[in-house]
Amino acid sequence: MVKPPTREAASGLRAVARCDELGAVPYSDSDEHLFRPYLGAGHAAALDRIAAWMTEAGMAARIDAAGNIVGRYEGRHPDAPALLIGSHVDSVRDGGRYDGMLGVILGIETVAWFAERGHRFGFAIEVIGFGDEEGSRFPVSMLTSRAVAGVLGDQDLALADAAGVGLAEALEGFGLDLAGFAGAARQRGDVLAYVEAHIEQGPVLEAEGHALGVVSGIAAQYRFRAVVTGTAGHAGTMAMRLRHDALAAAAEMVLAVERIGGAGPEDLVATVGRMEVGPGVPNVVPGAVTFSIDVRAGRGAVRDRAADEIRQALAEIAARRAVTLDLTVQQDLPATPCDAGLSDLMAEAVREVTGAAPRILVSGAGHDAMVMAHLAPVAMLFLRCRGGISHNPAEAVMDEDVQAALEAMTAFVARLDRASFGAPPKEKEE
Repeated sequence: MVKPPTREAASGLRAVARCDELGAVPYSDSDEHLFRPYLGAGHAAALDRIAAWMTEAGMAARIDAAGNIVGRYEGRHPDAPALLIGSHVDSVRDGGRYDGMLGVILGIETVAWFAERGHRFGFAIEVIGFGDEEGSRFPVSMLTSRAVAGVLGDQDLALADAAGVGLAEALEGFGLDLAGFAGAARQRGDVLAYVEAHIEQGPVLEAEGHALGVVSGIAAQYRFRAVVTGTAGHAGTMAMRLRHDALAAAAEMVLAVERIGGAGPEDLVATVGRMEVGPGVPNVVPGAVTFSIDVRAGRGAVRDRAADEIRQALAEIAARRAVTLDLTVQQDLPATPCDAGLSDLMAEAVREVTGAAPRILVSGAGHDAMVMAHLAPVAMLFLRCRGGISHNPAEAVMDEDVQAALEAMTAFVARLDRASFGAPPKEKEE
């Protein structure tokens, strides 16, 4: 007989309650809203609480060399490779309670569910909470997952936050050493796969009536910095026909970005999210404008084609309006396909839980999974979020959806064990 979920046993209800608990002081650096930057006071408090939950779930908890929280639930053999289940624990300023954190807590609830039943597998399960997916403190993102995946490359670690506090100093506050940061790297043979559950951060699942979705891949992304330079002049004396108005030119460019992004296919999006106007005076024709361009698509070829069209369109506008344009690539992230075999197992698990064919969709947002794909095959499970809202205090999930996600995660783990080792987990006798 299946027992109804409670807050005392592994359940979606408890996962939501735990995320809610972590949504305020002392787990936030702000009294007014949720803000949990990497290596801040809220981060430290959250790791302590998460470590306690990991221990209660039967895991051995530790902080790795990059400041990630890791809990290990041993397999049938102590040297077994690990299935990593995780997401991030940091948040943007004035963020929501479920972005990232729900994936970490669902990982703990998954382990707790199996521990309550005495299940062990041919692999260990490790739950990992990455410290800085958002890049909300230091001017880089996914630094700690890159450390774990061993793809830091030539990344300069002499970083400082807006207050001038360096990464080295922040790490020291956690008893960590910058010189050992790269030591968080895992060996390929020690990691079987990486799985991440995450709110969709979009409206598709809600609009189509699905609680869960299976991610086929993470979109390729370009981020540009565009600088338009015209001629500043007095708004009352400069004739309209003689103006080289940087803002008017930039406005036309923004519409071109929107037009190209909206021309499809469905997985293509293009956004201008930031703009700075100089000199920013009401009675002066703008002489300089800087703005961002973000172009994403599930397929690299689609993203690249759209980016080329945007470059050409903006150059033509600049030439026609007699302004100069400097377009610089700031970020180039390739598309990350999820592993087909793992995604099939996840789709089977979702079908088992929901009784319906799973919705397959591309993630337009970046996730730690796209970095971890350099280390091991990855899969992602999406949960419906109310209104598609994320990075916002209005971020919300439904208890029953989170319960379905937990059941899908446990079904996935059992299926992975059978697929990998041919032996279903045995339940201890009561």
